[in-house]
Amino acid sequence: MKTKKPIKDVIRQRYSCRTYSKTAFKKDLKDQVEQVLADSPAGPFGSRPRFALIAATDEDRDALKTLGTYGFIKDPAGFMISAVSPSPRNLEDFGYVMERNILHATDLDLGTCWLGGSFTKSTFAEKIGAGDDETVPAVASIGYAAPKKSMLEKAIRWGAGSKNRKPWEDLFFENGFNISISPGDAGRWAEPMEMVRIGPSASNRQPWRIVHEPDTNRLHFYLQRSKGYKARNKMLFGMADLQRVDMGIAMCHFEMTCRDSGLNGNWAFDEPDIGKLPELTEYVASWRAAL
Repeated sequence: MKTKKPIKDVIRQRYSCRTYSKTAFKKDLKDQVEQVLADSPAGPFGSRPRFALIAATDEDRDALKTLGTYGFIKDPAGFMISAVSPSPRNLEDFGYVMERNILHATDLDLGTCWLGGSFTKSTFAEKIGAGDDETVPAVASIGYAAPKKSMLEKAIRWGAGSKNRKPWEDLFFENGFNISISPGDAGRWAEPMEMVRIGPSASNRQPWRIVHEPDTNRLHFYLQRSKGYKARNKMLFGMADLQRVDMGIAMCHFEMTCRDSGLNGNWAFDEPDIGKLPELTEYVASWRAAL
């Protein structure tokens, strides 16, 4: 399923919407969103999260109040929920498919916001009928964005630094992690890389790194973890490993932009020998460009 607008425009249009018009879904729009969820593909690693669209209730809003700024999500029409089964890369697949669905909702001019938290034993898990072996690593609010952002939302967006992104030299490299590349160096990969750079991530930490190997026509995706972030979130909030979810989001942005630009290729999972990796850095996947 393609977006109506160019995917680069959809990615730039998407933002973390926290203030919604208090309006229920119109039936035709609700049907379109439910069709997007029904058409959800498997992720790059092969697992297939389940999705459901639910109408927002006071009970749902109360469930968010224990999750910091998520308690300030105001008047969404509903939530997109996903249940994820165990597998080695299930969180990457979840991030990839949920972001794909969020971008399709954005293409329908709906507002959305990623909400990463501890939802496995929540009302959200009950509403999707999560099994004993399934988890709910995040949900997304969805609805009609309010015409004006509240002062509280503006403050949260400013505090989160959502418009502050790491520069290219911190994220993108060539033949290892010693040589940074600029948009001018990246050639045809500049736009897909930029769509990765501006993607959403937990606490705006942007843990993705890409190493381009021109000789092999491959781009290798790495997760560079924030020290102590995973352990702290798990201990304090019972959260899933959200930086793995972030990698799925990055892969989604990269692939959708490539497909939209005619840059064909596929995912491969053979770790390259590019020398010593930086601290807290681990290989995830590679994009193998078609010749």
